[in-house]
Amino acid sequence: MTDPAKDVVRILDLERIEDNLFRGQNEERKYSRLFGGQVLAQALAAAYRTIATDRPCHSLHGYFLRPGDTERPVLYEVDAIRDGRSFTTRSIKAIQNGEAIFSMDASFQIKEPGMSHQADLIDHLPGPAALEDDYEAGLRKWGKKAMANRKRPFEVRTVAKVGYNKGASWLRFRGDTANMSETEHQLLLSYASDMSLISTAMIPHEFPKDERPKMQIASLDHAIWFHQSFSVGQWLLYLRDTPSAAGARGFTRGEFYTEEGTLVASVMQEGLVRIR
Repeated sequence: MTDPAKDVVRILDLERIEDNLFRGQNEERKYSRLFGGQVLAQALAAAYRTIATDRPCHSLHGYFLRPGDTERPVLYEVDAIRDGRSFTTRSIKAIQNGEAIFSMDASFQIKEPGMSHQADLIDHLPGPAALEDDYEAGLRKWGKKAMANRKRPFEVRTVAKVGYNKGASWLRFRGDTANMSETEHQLLLSYASDMSLISTAMIPHEFPKDERPKMQIASLDHAIWFHQSFSVGQWLLYLRDTPSAAGARGFTRGEFYTEEGTLVASVMQEGLVRIR
């Protein structure tokens, strides 16, 4: 069996084809459709290959344009929009079969001091030590052959009940992070940020098990703001909510907190939540 953590580290090591053109391989998955978090993280990896190492990403904004195919590699074309004294901007396009499947703009900034504040984490939720690994819980419930219960690169421990329109889970990368750079931690968090985010829009609509409609669910856009340095090798609380759903689209937000309550990143996404 493939180690999912090592597999993700492998696919984030892109092949350089030209100065601003890179090729990314795909995770080993049972599904033919690419995971959005993979494309997001690889697009950021491609951008990082074209800038100075002293400028970490502070924000990115991407659009999912077409479904990706796990049977084909993905080409990432980077456009060097601007190289300023403090900020660097890159535009990235992911391509399969000659068509764009994803586009993203990312901004990078030199590290500098400034004002600092954050909203306090007011939700009193159980810590990771009080919860069970979702994968292990799934093995007991469904067995090893269940398609829905694949082992992920991140250990996930879900908080069962949070609120009417909220979801929460603790995440920690399963692999070795001892020698990882800040860039690699950002890439892995970008990957993880697409896990369970759009499904949060379903939380307020709990259908009885025998009345659940067939749904078409897909990410449409995705944005991340990195506030602080962090380690994906430490537990991070992924707190999510859904302020609105309308027009067959669900709007969701997410925040990543350390165990000490430090807000390290914020996420927003809109996705298709169509009842067939």
